[in-house]
Amino acid sequence: MAEVESFELDHTRVRAPYVRLAGRKEFAGGVISKWDLRLGQPNREVVPTAALHTLEHLLAGYFRDRLPGVIDLSPMGCRTGFYAVVAGEPEPSAVRAAFEAALGDVLAHSGPVPGAGPLTCGNYRDHDLDGAKAWAKRVLDAGLIVQETVPLP
Repeated sequence: MAEVESFELDHTRVRAPYVRLAGRKEFAGGVISKWDLRLGQPNREVVPTAALHTLEHLLAGYFRDRLPGVIDLSPMGCRTGFYAVVAGEPEPSAVRAAFEAALGDVLAHSGPVPGAGPLTCGNYRDHDLDGAKAWAKRVLDAGLIVQETVPLP
């Protein structure tokens, strides 16, 4: 089995909420970086599925508005955050600032959740805007940090 970076991270020693450079790959066309955008403390907190789904829909646009080169933003299976794949190597402080601003956009969002209809979403009934806003507020109130990778001993 291929090596998986997150399986080498000591999840008991990181402190959420944070942003963390989780990896980088060099290609003929440049570099792609992967970022760990952590909302909840691993093994202690979990974002409910409907709130995470709504955050995914909202951050899909808002995070891209705030950080150039975003290729993908996907929720973690453990439901503690997201992975962002970005063309290039933005500074960690820029990723933190973009994530913080995008969470502020989530908090200020009014109206329907983008893409949350039967034609545009694979599970359109499973959304929770109030829950998404509560998690955005929780993270903003706690303050995002740039977390260094804490490898397993």
